Amino acid sequence: MSEEKFVFDSLQDCESIKEFLESLIEGFEKHSIDLSTNGDEIHLAPQGLLNFTVKAKKKGAENKLSIKVAWKDAPSIQPAEDAFLKVR
Repeated sequence: MSEEKFVFDSLQDCESIKEFLESLIEGFEKHSIDLSTNGDEIHLAPQGLLNFTVKAKKKGAENKLSIKVAWKDAPSIQPAEDAFLKVR
């Protein structure tokens, strides 16, 4: 089983993050999310029910907000060529 990873880490202002989140919303609506930066890219196709987790943490002056969305790709089920049902 191959693994693809995509990581993007940078400092952004609130407006830039808002635009990114709006693009993600469009991707969820279309069931197609493409991420790319510096030659790295990944395509995701969210479908069906998704696990959705939001975590927030505040410790002194440090704040953290994590949003996680996870799902499993539905296996494409194809009948075997020799599979058939006879009823008599």
